[in-house]
Amino acid sequence: MYLIDFILHVDQHLIEFITQYGLWIYAILFLIIFVETGLVVMPFLPGDSLLFAAGALAATGAMNPWLLIILLFIAAVLGDTLNYHIGKYIGPRVFETNSRWINKEYLFKTQAFFEKHGGKTIIFARFLPFARTFAPFVAGVSQMNYRYFISYNLIGGICWVAAFILLGYWFGNLPAVKDNFTHVIFAIIFISILPALFAFAREKLYKK
Repeated sequence: MYLIDFILHVDQHLIEFITQYGLWIYAILFLIIFVETGLVVMPFLPGDSLLFAAGALAATGAMNPWLLIILLFIAAVLGDTLNYHIGKYIGPRVFETNSRWINKEYLFKTQAFFEKHGGKTIIFARFLPFARTFAPFVAGVSQMNYRYFISYNLIGGICWVAAFILLGYWFGNLPAVKDNFTHVIFAIIFISILPALFAFAREKLYKK
């Protein structure tokens, strides 16, 4: 329940963190982004909305937007890199055994997407909840060449982090957005999963 409340009121919780921890907020955000992208068992952390809210608070002077972009870009790249190596070394066993910690349905769907779109999946998946966490893991399982992986990882990381932080910085404090922040978070979540919903609908229609 706390996680749901954190996601829906992420702006308020970030303000509380800044008040309590001061400059340590950068380390807290770094850790959240690193864990969401780096550990395949943690796909439910609020990456998109967290970046947007951080950008909005940066616009008030509470944080430095450029420092945020640099630090969280590093966190995102390191997270995907860790996830890739986890997938490379233990991934095959995860596909062969049942694990209560990892949703195999998401893994198989991400694998199918990966096989269709190749390395570009690493970039696309940055903007898709759950897929963002599973894509580097699947890349590792698939033994994707690391040089190719890291190039897609760098491009996807900077595009994702910069896009949401700057969107929050530019639009997060507009009265219409600020007064309806929870609805904006819902909109971000919905837009993020929209491609997956289209793919699901197309798959069902194709089977018919």
